[in-house]
Amino acid sequence: MANEITIGKAILEINADAKYTFRGDDADTIEWIDGTTPIAKADILAKQIELQAEYDALAYARARDI
Repeated sequence: MANEITIGKAILEINADAKYTFRGDDADTIEWIDGTTPIAKADILAKQIELQAEYDALAYARARDI
């Protein structure tokens, strides 16, 4: 079963102190709260893709440990 990297995980990888809310897994619904500097949607989606690729690349190692 593949792990899907969420928008929330991508945001926190960019800024571990970010405060935000969003609905579903839709980057268009992100609301930045508590004075958090907004992160560009393109940057979030690029980080999400990067993290998913890293996770997928290690699938063989996880499968080997089962």
